[in-house]
Amino acid sequence: MRKNLIGNVLETPAPLQQTWLDLSSTALAEVTSQDQSHPVEAALLLDESRGWRAATAGPQMVRVVFDTPQTLRRIGLVFEETNIKRTQEFVLRWSPDGKQPFRDIVRQQWNFSPPDTVREAEEHSVELSNVKVLELVIVPDISGGEARASLRALRVA
Repeated sequence: MRKNLIGNVLETPAPLQQTWLDLSSTALAEVTSQDQSHPVEAALLLDESRGWRAATAGPQMVRVVFDTPQTLRRIGLVFEETNIKRTQEFVLRWSPDGKQPFRDIVRQQWNFSPPDTVREAEEHSVELSNVKVLELVIVPDISGGEARASLRALRVA
């Protein structure tokens, strides 16, 4: 039998840390409604932690329109609900120009059940080129209740 002594097993290097884009200087935010004390920028800006909340119940949309098309590799979302038991559905999608049909990245439902289950945090690895518009559609309560959509954070890299 032949053999080679290869030494210690090396750990796999950690992936390169990507920093979140500063959306305040690279994009325009569009939103269907917003609570005065929880504007959309409170979920999109890196130094904010209040999050966004809709002013009215029912489905809502948050759009990020980039000044120039972007290549995206990571998208982070954080939702919180501390008051109402509900099932939320959201779809995250993108378009190269905002006119062509949007392409889904993820669509899912989440059950909030305060006080035990109050936070949904996700990070999606993606390989998207030429992204001009990133769109998040939130149905805060699929049973049609009076819950208002909210988003603690949306980050992209």
